[in-house]
Amino acid sequence: MSFYRHHVFFCTNRRPDGESCCARFDAQAMRDYTKQRLKEAGLHGPGQVRVNIAGCLGRCEVGPVVVVYPDETWYTYVDRMDLDEIIESHLKQGKVVERLRI
Repeated sequence: MSFYRHHVFFCTNRRPDGESCCARFDAQAMRDYTKQRLKEAGLHGPGQVRVNIAGCLGRCEVGPVVVVYPDETWYTYVDRMDLDEIIESHLKQGKVVERLRI
């Protein structure tokens, strides 16, 4: 068994030259929001879910990116409601949110 049931990585990469990047979508705040929601639900920590910052995940063309391991599931999101859906469906129930999957 791994140390975490799920490991969630948020790309927060910032490109200074104006190219598309996750930081332009407030990725750091979205990561912070997700981590806080998981803490409030008692789901953050060893044996449960870990939320981390990642550098560039190489999929800038699809908008802000978050990846859930060990499920190897890649998502994009628009707002907090999308992140809430990933938390409720994927991280709590084990069901991939197909409409957000990339």
